[in-house]
Amino acid sequence: MSSTRYSILALALATLFSASSAISFYIWKKNLIEWDSKMKELQKSLNSALEKCAAERQGRIRAQQALRKAVVAQPQAKSENLDIPSYPMAPIGIVQSCFSTRNGTPRQPLLVPLARACLVFDSTRVPPASLEGLEEYSHCWIIYVFHLNTDLEKLWKHPSKSKFKAKVRVPRLKGGRMGVFATRSPHRPCPIGLTVAKVEAVQGNMLLLSGVDLVDGTPVLDIKPYLPYCDSIEGAVVPNWVMLDSMLSVASVGFSNDFSSSLLDCWKSVEKKSLYSSPDELKSLVKQALSWDIRSVSQRNRPYNNLLKIGSGDASDNVSDLDDSQDGEASGELIYHLILDGMDFSYKIDGNGNVMVKEVHISSAISFGNEKRCNFLMWKDKLK
Repeated sequence: MSSTRYSILALALATLFSASSAISFYIWKKNLIEWDSKMKELQKSLNSALEKCAAERQGRIRAQQALRKAVVAQPQAKSENLDIPSYPMAPIGIVQSCFSTRNGTPRQPLLVPLARACLVFDSTRVPPASLEGLEEYSHCWIIYVFHLNTDLEKLWKHPSKSKFKAKVRVPRLKGGRMGVFATRSPHRPCPIGLTVAKVEAVQGNMLLLSGVDLVDGTPVLDIKPYLPYCDSIEGAVVPNWVMLDSMLSVASVGFSNDFSSSLLDCWKSVEKKSLYSSPDELKSLVKQALSWDIRSVSQRNRPYNNLLKIGSGDASDNVSDLDDSQDGEASGELIYHLILDGMDFSYKIDGNGNVMVKEVHISSAISFGNEKRCNFLMWKDKLK
């Protein structure tokens, strides 16, 4: 009897344990489904917020670009309202660069040695004789205008209403703020830039340059020869954050298996107009340009697994010029774009700083007019 009772008790306990386990599993599974549903809702809400933020940013920048064009078209009329002296300065030349848009243009000169450009001078203002002797220098200083600066409209306002920001976000400080005059930010009270470039050749009213950090169409105010004995200052000191090259360098730059074939297909269309002599040389340019993280601070801080898709817009809007120009794919990876020499190079970068260039195609936002691109034959002759 005692044995039977123990058997019944054991069976009852086993049944109770099995029922308890089943109930626990059911509750766990129910909670798991609820958690998964909440995660999907949160992810969907986050994606919606990111898309809305990106759309608002694109709209705001397009409005700034339209205002900038209107302001530049009538500078004299607006400047008459200011009770300050003005100076009759006008560009003496325009840069024709391999960098078609702001997004992807190096932040500093000489970082990309293969970056080429041609400075075409206005012959009515700058006679060819003005350039005699410049070819004897290895480098020259270039003073130019940040013509794509979205703050240009502030120039025509009274200083009390311009609302120029005293501090700007610095990429090397991961978006930390620094006084504008302690940086080389384009957002300045006077949007004037200073850069140095390698002098490759002088032909007529044109100057061939390399190692440039200038976007195509940049207006140039003046050039001066680089003088090592006085321009290179021995013992010059800079803040520690300026020396943190690792903040902007990437771990590696690789190319997909399909890249070479897509580059060859594009090369057939751009060969006669390209600043480069071969697809291999162009590939080297891409590698040099992407060896530095060209993304904005907001792009680098954005999670890699967020699904985000920003419309590319039409060619006239030139959305590739926006800081947050990128696409989202179904896989969840963010695809960025580098516009070089009239071609659109798509690439991705992982959390460890490894860049993978996926493919290339002809950029729909860039047009090649013979009146604009007059420097190709000059480079072809030099490269032979």
